[in-house]
This record gives sequence, C-alpha cells and structure tokens, in this order.
Amino acid sequence: MSKDKRSFFERLTGTVRMDEDRIESKPTKKDRPKETDSSWIDEESEKDGELTVDVYQTAEMIVVKSMIAGVRPEDLDVSITRDMVTIRGHREEERISREEDYLARELYWGSFSRTIQLPEEIDVDEAEAVEKHGLLILKLPKLDKKRQSRLKVKTV
Repeated sequence: MSKDKRSFFERLTGTVRMDEDRIESKPTKKDRPKETDSSWIDEESEKDGELTVDVYQTAEMIVVKSMIAGVRPEDLDVSITRDMVTIRGHREEERISREEDYLARELYWGSFSRTIQLPEEIDVDEAEAVEKHGLLILKLPKLDKKRQSRLKVKTV
C-alpha cells in the first residue's frame, strides 16, 4: 500500500499513521481550548429541531404532511419556491412541573425547521396549506410544462 493512502481502519477511526511505530489521532472536541468549547455548545443548542414529514406525489400534485400539534398558526412559517418547501415553527412548552418531577421527556419543544427539495417544479400561486387535528397538509400542484398560451403581438 502506498504511504499516501490510508487504510480502511485509519479512515474509520480518524487516526493518521505518522510512521510505523507511532499513530497520531486527529484532534477531538475535548482537545479544543476552553473558550472554543463554550461557543461550540451555544451553536449546537441554537440549532432547530428537524420536523418529520411524509412526501408523496400524484400525477397532478406533490403532497407534504407533517405533525405540528401544539404549534399556534402565528408561530408557523411555510415558504415555497418552484422547487423547494421550507417549514419553520416554534412549539412553546408550558411548564407544569419541576424538572425533577418528570419521569419521561420525549416531546420536542422549541424551534424546528425542515427544507424539502421537490422532485418537480410546482405552481406556487395555486399551492395551499391546511391544518387538521395537528396535521399540516401542503398541496402543491405540479407545473404543467405542456400548457401553452398564445400571446398577442403588439406594435409599438
């Protein structure tokens, strides 16, 4: 094996062989200086949770479904382009107990977002979003690429 090519084990573990007797590891998070650690943690804690979605298509439209129970409509933002949908929101937690009183905490509270690349272009003006029993349903009509329209030529 050439000296430049790393073995499967070296690629898997992140170790770099310096010479035959010594193996040096790549720096890890714990090797970073303290001031870097705090900014790293803040950055991670500010990340949005990822919203789970179901996406399917019919001959005429693309449908996106997502559970958004507990989110007020004013805390939800759905933005679309011809080839992408982004859903952002915030689920506010109502504190009814002390932290130590919880037996299980599995629900996600806080900000969330999800961007979905669409398989085909959609008609942005005809798209609709409805919420029913905590389920968000986006109906995105596909762009009719075969549709033709006649233009009148004007003289200027």
